[in-house]
Amino acid sequence: MTGSILAQEGTEMNAQNKPTIVLVHGAFADSSSWEGVTRMLLAEGYPVVAAANPLRGLQNDADYVANVINSIEGPVVLVGHSYGGMVISNAVQDNSNVQALVYIDAFAPEAGESAFALSTLYPGSTLGTALAPVALPDGTTDLYIQPEKFHAQFAADVPETETQWMAATQRPVTDFALNEASGDPAWKTIPSWFIYGDADLNIPPALMAYMAERADAWETVVIEGGSHVVMISHPDEVTHLIKRAANEVEIHFEAAG
Repeated sequence: MTGSILAQEGTEMNAQNKPTIVLVHGAFADSSSWEGVTRMLLAEGYPVVAAANPLRGLQNDADYVANVINSIEGPVVLVGHSYGGMVISNAVQDNSNVQALVYIDAFAPEAGESAFALSTLYPGSTLGTALAPVALPDGTTDLYIQPEKFHAQFAADVPETETQWMAATQRPVTDFALNEASGDPAWKTIPSWFIYGDADLNIPPALMAYMAERADAWETVVIEGGSHVVMISHPDEVTHLIKRAANEVEIHFEAAG
């Protein structure tokens, strides 16, 4: 899937009073990974933008998402999955419209931390042994998950008939992106919400708990048996958390108005 999905078919009257939800996918995925969540948010009248994360380099990707955010009028709830958490943490920049951050099985870095460095803080990630590297002419390397390992590594709680398709259509991330250090993260000044699976083999659950506590998250939800893609396997729980974050934004703006 190329480009960003701009989905605003929800009820216009309701959408006028709701923040725009910007969804940023991570590595080994694309915007279609948000399909279930997007459909539920649209049904509730939320404007939704599922951005196509380039996955080329952290600052490059953050600048791209920042441009997407800057094109939106009104308050924004910024949601990131996996490496997308690195991106949303760096994409806010000077945009005061971003009022909430939601991390879905996602990295929430401190300044100077990379996704790779974070993933080694706690044991439990088996991603390294599941990767398939492809060298690029510029000296960087594209990283895929080996198709035969994709289900167990990435999405063990999703039917294999679906993960076979996901493996075949996965988008690679560069090793440069995973090793590029974060700037000063947005979670230091913007309220954050976290949700993750306790059976995640990409980002250790202990690391997720550490990052949520460090960010002083407003709410943290742990999905029992959840894999690295709880937005696919548990779209109801993920959507409800995003809505709770959005409700806080609506309350803030109503009070300010």
